[in-house]
Amino acid sequence: MEASERMPCEGIPAERNPNIFSLMAEDVRVALERDPAAVNAFVVITCYPGVHAIWAHRVEHWLWKKGLRWLARANSQITRFFTGIEIHPAASLGRRVFIDHGMGIVIGETAVVGDEVTLYHGVTLGGTRLEKVKRHPTLQSCVVVGAGAKILGDITIGSHSRIGANAVVVKDVPPQSVVVGVPGQVIRRRRLVDEHQTDLSHTEMPDAVMTNLQELMKRLTEVESRLEIHSNQLSQIQLQPDGVWEYSDGPDYII
Repeated sequence: MEASERMPCEGIPAERNPNIFSLMAEDVRVALERDPAAVNAFVVITCYPGVHAIWAHRVEHWLWKKGLRWLARANSQITRFFTGIEIHPAASLGRRVFIDHGMGIVIGETAVVGDEVTLYHGVTLGGTRLEKVKRHPTLQSCVVVGAGAKILGDITIGSHSRIGANAVVVKDVPPQSVVVGVPGQVIRRRRLVDEHQTDLSHTEMPDAVMTNLQELMKRLTEVESRLEIHSNQLSQIQLQPDGVWEYSDGPDYII
């Protein structure tokens, strides 16, 4: 998938064929925008392995397309040694991709990463098949992938979606969604994002199972109350309003 075929985000620069130095400057600006720890451009240029890995990948991807595949793979291994980030030379990365910290990131051969994507450390874009076909994920534009998340197989993550930390995603995710849990539970957002926006609110991840369990217990209590049923089977551990489970009776939990 070429850059012109990816789902765009409003706000991405209009320059269609930037030179290598324009792309490098763009990468530095993205790091300054998305990482509050970035003090200045000099720090980003000299101390950000995610930026270094993207710069190296552009060279390796060019070598791969020119047929110099061993040289591309060898250079990708050198990049992995110095940055802790492994990107296959054949993988396709869009513009304004930001890799924060980056240690432990693996991006497979047939992966496609769109524009304005943010990846945190420990992310895997992995394959699930042995055939030499498209077997790695496609991330559309403006996707944020939390630390430790695993996205596996030839699936598509829709634009403006957010993958929670340590989620395991094995099926397609529609645009404007949030994914949490193992296996990943897809929750479509009610508030749609129409403009370019990098959503980094990792503490605001929904818990679909817990929310439904609370609603079910509330309705059960109301039914028992209306039927004047007083059950003697009370749970020994109950969820408090602040989201913390507490024992009402019985032995304490032993670690």
